[in-house]
Amino acid sequence: MTVPPPDGSRDRRIEDPSNLWIIHPAGRRLLPFALRAGVSANSVSVAGLCLGTAAALAYAQYERPAFAVLGLLLSVGWLIADGLDGMVARATRTSSAFGRFLDGLCDHGVFTLLYVALAASMGTAEAWVLAIAAGVAHAVQSSLYEGERARFHRRARGVGLAAPPRPTGGALVRLYDHVAGSLDRIAMPFERTLAAATDPAALGRTYGARAVPPMRLLSLLTANVRVAAIFVATLAADPRLFWWFEIVPLTAVAVIGIAWHRRVEHALAAQGATAGRPASSFIVKEQKQS
Repeated sequence: MTVPPPDGSRDRRIEDPSNLWIIHPAGRRLLPFALRAGVSANSVSVAGLCLGTAAALAYAQYERPAFAVLGLLLSVGWLIADGLDGMVARATRTSSAFGRFLDGLCDHGVFTLLYVALAASMGTAEAWVLAIAAGVAHAVQSSLYEGERARFHRRARGVGLAAPPRPTGGALVRLYDHVAGSLDRIAMPFERTLAAATDPAALGRTYGARAVPPMRLLSLLTANVRVAAIFVATLAADPRLFWWFEIVPLTAVAVIGIAWHRRVEHALAAQGATAGRPASSFIVKEQKQS
C-alpha cells in the first residue's frame, strides 16, 4: 500500500526528532487503513486515550522494570494515535473546534491518569502534592505551546490577523481556546503588521526563519519529551524526578521560549515601523541589498 506523503500541516524545522522519524511516519502508514475502514478522527483520539490508560496501569507497577518498558511502548502507541487523529481529520476534511478540544482533552486525560497512577503507587502526601503541581504546570505549558505553534504555522504561510479570533463552540471548547490563545493580545502588533503587509508571503518567510530557534526550544514541551522523562524516572524507581522536571525545567522552557518568540515578532514589527512602511517591503529590500 502506498504511504501518503506528509500533509504539510507541520513545519519540519520545529518538529521533535522523534516525531519526524518515528511517530508521524508510523501514523502515515496507518492512515490508509484508517481511511479505508472509515474510522473518524474522534474515534482515533478515544483509542489513543485507551492506550494511554493502559500505559498508566503499566506504570503503576513501575518497581518492575518490565512494566516500565511496557508503559513506554503503550505510550508510544498513544503518541502515534495522537498524531493520526489529526491526519484523519485533515484527509477527510472533518477538522472542527470540538475535535481539537477532544484531542486536547484526551492528551491531558492521559497525563492525568499517568500522574494519578504514579502518585497512587507511591502513596505519600509528597507524591500527591508534586503530581498535582506538575499536572497544573503541564496543562498551562501545553496549552500555551499549542497556541504558539498554531501562530507559527499560520504566520509562516503569510497569514496575519487584524483582530484576535473570536471564541467558538461550547463553554469547554471556549475555555480551552482561551488558554491556548491567552497571549493573542500581546502578539497582535505583529499580527496586524503581517495582515497589512504589501507582501505577506515574504514577511511570513522572514518571520518563519527567525522564529525557528525559539520554537525549537518550545518543542521541549511536546508530549514526546514528557513520555521519555516518565520512562527514565520510572526506570530510576523515582517518579518524583519527572514531576520536578515538569515543574522547574519545563516551566523555564515555556517562559524563555515564549518571551524569545515575542521578541522576534516585536523586532520585525518595529523594523517595519522604523522604516515608515509595511515591514514586508522593508525586509524584502533588506534581503535584496544583502
